[in-house]
Amino acid sequence: MAEDRVACRTPAEGREGVTSIPTWKFDLLRAAILDALSGGPMKNADLKDAVGSRLSPDDLSRLGKLGWHVITVKLELEVRGEIERIPGQKPLTIRLAQ
Repeated sequence: MAEDRVACRTPAEGREGVTSIPTWKFDLLRAAILDALSGGPMKNADLKDAVGSRLSPDDLSRLGKLGWHVITVKLELEVRGEIERIPGQKPLTIRLAQ
């Protein structure tokens, strides 16, 4: 039986590609990303560690490459309007959508 998947898009102009990941991975990482950002804005570079600290060792081992999955889900959350980049902020900083 095929595993349910979520199509993850990118907000970048001109990029039409879609990456499909298992629904359980998307849901797990979405919850961890939103929880991490509930404390306020965060530098994009710090997101992987913040998410990793919220996952169990078992989840981390089943997940695969944490950094790749975090970025994939983060981009889809931007497309959905759940999180956003803070305009003009360097380095790239993200927050829950206002």
